[in-house]
Amino acid sequence: MADIVYTFENKIYMNITNACPCKCKFCIRNNGDSVGEAKTLWFTAHNPSFAEIKAAVDAWDFDGYTDEVVFCGYGEPTCAYDNLLKTAAYLKEKGLKLRLNTNGLSDLLNKKPTAKELCGLFDTISISLNAPTAEKYADLCQPSFGEKSFDAILRFAEDCKGTGTQLKFSLVDVISKEDIEACKALAEKMGIPLRVREYTAD
Repeated sequence: MADIVYTFENKIYMNITNACPCKCKFCIRNNGDSVGEAKTLWFTAHNPSFAEIKAAVDAWDFDGYTDEVVFCGYGEPTCAYDNLLKTAAYLKEKGLKLRLNTNGLSDLLNKKPTAKELCGLFDTISISLNAPTAEKYADLCQPSFGEKSFDAILRFAEDCKGTGTQLKFSLVDVISKEDIEACKALAEKMGIPLRVREYTAD
């Protein structure tokens, strides 16, 4: 079994699925088996059940980690929606702060609006924007849902606003400076902070 709980830069991360509707050209999982202190983040036989996730959480010593627990492994966490909700609720019972790193495609993946339910559990939601238009997003991130993915991401972000959950966009600086500026303008128009992340292959 791959690592379900792992650390990276002294933060705790949850790896609950390898499934993802995107094939981003810059995806870090194209470069190796793991990040941080994880031995491997690839589930060879199957994605973990909630029982397996809960066992991994129970075996982990959270003492000394004052930051949030981040759901971000080698897959899109909302692909394992039921396990994501159950795990988040279980961790909240322990008094932990939670952040969800997501591509924002949860509504398409789960065929229903999901922002309200997710915002009820997570203190912070970070949505990968990565491009300023539907066409450019489809080319860079190659989502299985095609160009309608971009509008779904923006709609999900709008649904998250006003819930009390801290919301932000992020992008990786693999796109042009012009596109980064266009993303900044879009984020500002929507009233959502944007974080520009430096791409690293490690």
